[in-house]
Amino acid sequence: MKLLVTGAVQWDKDYLNQISNLGNEIIYVQDERISLDEQQINVSEIEGVICNGLFLYNNIEDFINLKYIQLTSAGYDRVPMDYIKDHNIKIYNAKGVYSIPMAEYAVCGVLELYKNTSFFYENKKIKKWGKCRTLLELANKNVLIIGCGNVGIECAKRFKAFDCHVDGVDLYPYKSEVFENIYHLDFLDNELSKSDIIVLTLPLTNETMNLFDKSKFFKMKESAVLVNISRGKVVNQNDLIDILKEKKIYGAVLDVFENEPLGKESQLWNMSNVVLTPHNSFVGENNRNRLQKVIVHNLKNYGKEENM
Repeated sequence: MKLLVTGAVQWDKDYLNQISNLGNEIIYVQDERISLDEQQINVSEIEGVICNGLFLYNNIEDFINLKYIQLTSAGYDRVPMDYIKDHNIKIYNAKGVYSIPMAEYAVCGVLELYKNTSFFYENKKIKKWGKCRTLLELANKNVLIIGCGNVGIECAKRFKAFDCHVDGVDLYPYKSEVFENIYHLDFLDNELSKSDIIVLTLPLTNETMNLFDKSKFFKMKESAVLVNISRGKVVNQNDLIDILKEKKIYGAVLDVFENEPLGKESQLWNMSNVVLTPHNSFVGENNRNRLQKVIVHNLKNYGKEENM
């Protein structure tokens, strides 16, 4: 098939050769943010795409022969899913590619708050020898992971390694050796009240939009830490700011926001009880290799399905 490959992936030549050898004619564009019309590419001939945000800048309805989409992201919130389903377009995400670095980030962020690393960073700048007597331990804490897919599983493994009790909440509960229990989303409020650390790893959908607002924050312990590595709009950001200002929870670790980049006027920048990063938790040195393997695997499976 005619396969449009974008610069969302830094490709190794070997993997591009593997894709070509599967019977695909590769059309490569470096920057998917530039309209394909401007790049003189006839999108009506494209049958498959490997991309991230291509359809934020190009109308999917112009791709009249499109039958295959491979995303380089884990989330589906940057593509028109209703249209894709209605037109029976096969779509794959980057399942499992970013789970390890994101899980490591979640643990690191909590430890930054618990060990008050910002206090020591500031003292180092001014060469001040000062101790902090209010550091916390991760061991024996109750961790609640909301969204028990690949990222949630990797988070659970790492928190368990620190002797935490780890439960999960998911729309589709299942039995797992990694989690102590996985509860249905209906039981979220009850589990929030028991938890020291709440980690959000769930997708953004109509059901999860603003799932965490003041009503949820008031269910949490005042000693609780919220970690959001899912999508910014899962959390009502204004409500979170109010709760953090009032010290109704211990702190937050935030890698995603309602609007990105986060505006300079946001109060979150100056909050001492917030660890803040620019949607960077997914980054790891092994991502490219994992992603390329996933893409080749999915293309092979797609080819088998087409030939059945």
